[in-house]
Amino acid sequence: MALGLPSVLPNPQPAIGELVRDCQPTFSFEFMPPKTEQGEQQLWQAIRELESLRPSFVSITYGAGGSTRDTTVAVTERVATETTLLPMAHLTAVNHSVAELRHVIGRLAGAGVRNVLAVRGDPPGDPTGEWVPHPAGVHYAEDLVRLVRRSGDFSVGVAAFPYRHPRSPDVATDTEHFVRKCRAGADFAITQMFFDADEYLRLRDRVVAAGCDTPILAGVMPVTRIGTIERSVQLTGAPFPPALAARFEQVADDPDAVRRLGIEQTSEMCRRLLDEGVPGIHFITFNRSTATREIWQNLRVGAAT
Repeated sequence: MALGLPSVLPNPQPAIGELVRDCQPTFSFEFMPPKTEQGEQQLWQAIRELESLRPSFVSITYGAGGSTRDTTVAVTERVATETTLLPMAHLTAVNHSVAELRHVIGRLAGAGVRNVLAVRGDPPGDPTGEWVPHPAGVHYAEDLVRLVRRSGDFSVGVAAFPYRHPRSPDVATDTEHFVRKCRAGADFAITQMFFDADEYLRLRDRVVAAGCDTPILAGVMPVTRIGTIERSVQLTGAPFPPALAARFEQVADDPDAVRRLGIEQTSEMCRRLLDEGVPGIHFITFNRSTATREIWQNLRVGAAT
C-alpha cells in the first residue's frame, strides 16, 4: 500500500480535480470557519500544525444558510495567500440569490482560488427542516455546479452520501441525483463522514454501475469522545454501525480508551480504503490537529511495513 504526497506543481493554484485523478491517493483536511476569537486561534494553530504534513489540499466549510459566508471566504483567502496549502471553499445555495452566489464566486476568484465544493446545503437552525429555495436562487446542487463552472476556470467538487442523503427516499434515487451532479460538471466528490468501509465501497459500486467514473474521496472523522457518535448521526442522518457502537460502549466510561479506540478504528478503516484503491482521504478535523496527525502517522507506518 502506498500513501502518496502531492507532487509540487508550478501552478500555485492547481485544480483539485486534476490532483485527484493524477496524484492518487490524495490526503486532505476539512476546517470550519471560527465563530470566536478563541476559535480563530485554535483554527490557525491546527492549520499550522497540519501544514507540515503537506496535504494535497484543505477545505473550508460554509455555515448553514450562508451564516459564515464572509468568514469562509476570508479564511480561504488567507490560506491561499499566507500558507503553502491549496484551499477549497465550500459554497451552499441556501438563502442566496444567484447574484449573491456570483459575488462570492467572484471574490474567491479574485483571491486566486479556483477550487469550490458546491453543495445545496441545509436549512439554517434545523438541518432536518424543510428546504425552501431562495426565490432568486438555485434549486439543486447540480444547478450550483453549473453556475460555478460558467463563472470561470473552476474545479468543482460535490458531496456524496455513502448511506444516502437524509432527504432521498431511497438509495437508487440518491444515486441518480449524485450522477446528475457529476454530469453537470463536477470533477470529483467527497463523501459525508462514515464509519464502515463497506458503506463507501457500496457507494462506489453503485456509481460505477450507473456509468459514472467521477472520483469519490472518502470523508472520515475519528470518534474521539462518546458524544461524537450522537453528533455524527445528527450530521449525516445515517445510523452509526451497531457493532462498532458496541465496542465504544464497552469503554464509554474511560475517555482515554474511547479516544484510542477511535484512532485505531479510523486508522484501520483508512488502511482498508487505501488497499481498495480509494482516490483520496479527506479528514474532517473540527479544527483540531492531534487525532489527524496520529492517524496520518499510523498510515505512514503501515505504508512502510
